[in-house]
Amino acid sequence: MTVKAERLVENDAPHILIVEDDEAMREFLAQAISRSGYYVEAVPDGAEALRRVEEDHFDLLLTDIRMPGLDGIELARQARRRVPGLCVLLVTAYAHDALGAGDLDGNRIDVLSKPFNLNELIDRVETFLPH
Repeated sequence: MTVKAERLVENDAPHILIVEDDEAMREFLAQAISRSGYYVEAVPDGAEALRRVEEDHFDLLLTDIRMPGLDGIELARQARRRVPGLCVLLVTAYAHDALGAGDLDGNRIDVLSKPFNLNELIDRVETFLPH
């Protein structure tokens, strides 16, 4: 199920695609980020995320690393092949997962470790996408 966090945002507000297999976390992230003035869509898996990347423009891909099927690192690789320069924020509870992100191209990639607080999340998003 795709969650669209509808909010009164500027038409030119940055678009963020959230990929998180945990429904409660997905909804929390979508609501929190949309309240900060961003347009947000949230999907439960990498396959759906790739479909959305091909259909629409996103400024930032925020994805969990550990997910069934296509994991976040491989999703980032495939999404950036489709959209070179796409900003990527990887989220993980496992520090060693972040090591796999080291070979992703470019400097528009960061890793946020769980647990994190809302301010830390928004600060990290804003480093990529000031609004």
